[in-house]
This record gives sequence, C-alpha cells and structure tokens, in this order.
Amino acid sequence: MNIKNKEIYPDCLSITRTVEVGGLTKSQLMQKMQQHSILMNELGEKLFTDDYFTTSAKTFSLETVELTIRDLGLPKGDTLTKIYERANHLGLELCPLELGPYLRLGYLDQPEGKSSQQHQAPNGSITVSSETLNNEENFPKGFYLRRIKGDLWLRGYIADEHHVWDPDDHFVFVKQSGAIV
Repeated sequence: MNIKNKEIYPDCLSITRTVEVGGLTKSQLMQKMQQHSILMNELGEKLFTDDYFTTSAKTFSLETVELTIRDLGLPKGDTLTKIYERANHLGLELCPLELGPYLRLGYLDQPEGKSSQQHQAPNGSITVSSETLNNEENFPKGFYLRRIKGDLWLRGYIADEHHVWDPDDHFVFVKQSGAIV
C-alpha cells in the first residue's frame, strides 16, 4: 500500500519534540555523546570542533518539528535555500547548530535506516536545518542523525546550493515563537 500525504504543514503528519539545549561545554557535550556510544563521521567531527560551532552556557527548550520536504509543499524536492524559505513561510525556523548533538542525545531509539544512494540523504536519516558556518565547498553544511547497524550517528554532510533534496527526506525545524499554525 502506498499512501500519499497531500497535506502540507501544519496539516500533515509531523513529529514534534521538546529538546533541552545548552548548559554544557563542547568537551562536556562530546563526553556525553561518547557515554551513549554516539559515533561521528569525519565531517561531523570537523563541524563540531570548528571554532564557529559554539554551545550555550544556559539551558533552554526548543519545540522541534520533524517532517518531509513534501510536507512543506515541495512535492519534487528542492534546494536548501528553497526548503528553508518555504519552512519559514510556514512558521518554522532554522535550528541552532548545537541542537544537532542534543537532539541526537534525546533520540536514542531512532529506527534503523537502510542503505542509500550516493549523494542522497540516507534512508531513515533526519537532517537538522541550520545556518551554515562556512561557505567553503568542502566544509560541512550541517548535521544529520542516523542509526546504522545498531549504531547511533551524528554525522556532518556536504551539499552545494544546486543539490536537490528528495521530497521524502526528513528535516527538523524549530517552531517560530508566537507562530499561529
């Protein structure tokens, strides 16, 4: 059975989570991820250790929304720029980059993903929408969460401004404060 969801946010299936962010230094955050056996790829480590990636000293809560690109009203997928513009129009904001590690720590029961094609978001992965720290071609653009063979990953990814994301790729955004949806 193939069910097509023709509704767009907020009238679509989505997953909301309240995520506690902040309160740890980068080294404390890394230690906490290691305690939970969370792995990082080389791009994730490069992004995490970059001087521009900072953590908040204060703890705060964010209400996140996980949905597909199709749920944003983009049935053919689109580029990050268009995806982010559309999400903003629908009352969603980009996540602070530090949300990635905290979301990974809070989502330890992520289902197993399947293998995927090269240059595509892996099946079962969740991309954390965020501003890019560096526009260099080979610098990671953000984090995504994945479970592979039972292992939890916080991975970095590279995508240029022409890359078209699949309509079924999952992204996480933050609900705009005061947004009426």
